[in-house]
Amino acid sequence: MTELNQQTTYDDNNIFAKMLDGDIPYHKVYEDDKTFAFMDIMPQAEGHVLVIPKQKAVDLADLEPEYAAAVLMTSKKVMQAQRQVFEREGVIQMQLNGSQAGQTVFHYHVHLIPSSIHELGRHAVTQADSNDLANIAQKLAAVIDA
Repeated sequence: MTELNQQTTYDDNNIFAKMLDGDIPYHKVYEDDKTFAFMDIMPQAEGHVLVIPKQKAVDLADLEPEYAAAVLMTSKKVMQAQRQVFEREGVIQMQLNGSQAGQTVFHYHVHLIPSSIHELGRHAVTQADSNDLANIAQKLAAVIDA
């Protein structure tokens, strides 16, 4: 039997927890009482947004139903904004559970990437320009708030 290298306990020092605490800068797209959406600083395509719950959950198995529903509703809002801002129908929705699946931050999160699976860049390879991310975040947030 293979030994699993799975993180199962929540680490309060993960980067998303630090963002929620205001300890790390970010480019916010949307926020409500249960969720937070922000630009991925290592995007796989332009407009790559992450949606996280404000619940301490490592992966889907830990997520309480009301937070799962809230993440889904926030994802819907962000995806509609991405379609409008980027003038495209296709948005990849991706969620990874566990290191073997490619999860690198152990706080539940959904990737929303306005791209084609055939054009997708590699995950966590290139850091985007902060000014570009801020500009995209503003455009998406304006559509959501409209």
